[in-house]
Amino acid sequence: MTKQIRVPATYMRGGTSKGVFFNWQDLPIKAQQPGEARDKLLMRVIGSPDPYAKQIDGLGGATSSTSKAVIVSKSACSEHDVDYLFGQVSIDKAFVDWSGNCGNLSAAVGPFAIHSGLIDEERIPENGVVPVRIWQANISKTIIANVPIVDGEVQELGDFELDGVTFPAAEIKVAFVDPSDSSGSMFPTGNLVDDLSVPDVGVFNATLINAGIPTIFIDAHELGLNGDELQDDINSDPHWLEKFEAIRAVGALKMGLIDSIEQAKTRQHTPKLAFVSPPKSYLSSSQKPINAHDVDLLVRAMSMGKLHHAMMGTAAVAIACAASVEGTVVNLAAGGGARQAVTFGHPSGTLKVGATASQASTGWTVDKAIMSRSARILMEGWVRVPSDTMN
Repeated sequence: MTKQIRVPATYMRGGTSKGVFFNWQDLPIKAQQPGEARDKLLMRVIGSPDPYAKQIDGLGGATSSTSKAVIVSKSACSEHDVDYLFGQVSIDKAFVDWSGNCGNLSAAVGPFAIHSGLIDEERIPENGVVPVRIWQANISKTIIANVPIVDGEVQELGDFELDGVTFPAAEIKVAFVDPSDSSGSMFPTGNLVDDLSVPDVGVFNATLINAGIPTIFIDAHELGLNGDELQDDINSDPHWLEKFEAIRAVGALKMGLIDSIEQAKTRQHTPKLAFVSPPKSYLSSSQKPINAHDVDLLVRAMSMGKLHHAMMGTAAVAIACAASVEGTVVNLAAGGGARQAVTFGHPSGTLKVGATASQASTGWTVDKAIMSRSARILMEGWVRVPSDTMN
């Protein structure tokens, strides 16, 4: 009879996402290296692939925001405290997408590292803030999570409210250092706006940006949308889902992220696709009134084939970076002009992100993007999986 093995793990909320966190050294030997064994382990933990798309036999929550895994290890580099690897687990298909980062769970990496003893004790004050220096291994970028400490322990509870999260918690300020593509321009095609021709769908003005996470921005009006849509307006309509995926695949090809349209099927995590519009008043998914005067623009984003319930943290970075450059689709939706921060409306409420862009000989860059998130441990102990999972 096949028995189960147990693996130490922590279930955490970070921003508007949840994921299963592992200390690298606690993983089974086979899963300590990237490859099929690791992917099989993470899929089984989350409950994928699930043709029912419910992830009943795992810890996933049947949404892109809750089908995630994180591996953290002590960094070998003196400039960083920990290395952070993020896996977006497909819900109904058998693959883990390692092509990008999760900005929301980035806020939880600092607290997890402290709880797991990966941060030197002398770095932790009795009361104050610990800047945890994180190396984001998926995209080779630095993230700094400023974790509050009270009585020598991570402060998890507080009065900071984050739209898309029901209960308040302690604020964690997260800085994404040099979030734009280090190997070239922040705009991979060299243009602030491109014509995106999608067979059987249409031709759209699009801003293609690689900052935070590769993202395709399109004006909602060009799609025939208002820009204030909520999840059910899009996710209940297969026609819209097919249309968005077709646009995303063409955008990925134009950005040089894939070599053929077919490859987009196994690269669902990146790029993201988002549509923007000028400010409008609307009711959020929790029926909270959002006033047009309180936001600079509205943004809705697709994640793993569905409209996101709030906003991905990395996509929020992309929004702020695009908004800071005059002439992009995002900047124009926000009213144009130079800006160092932007407040946007999403399906669950609003979010403010700061970023300042500058132009160099190699193109546009952003030194740092900053936003506030929160994080909390939901459960810790062991996850159990069948012993033949990694065979």
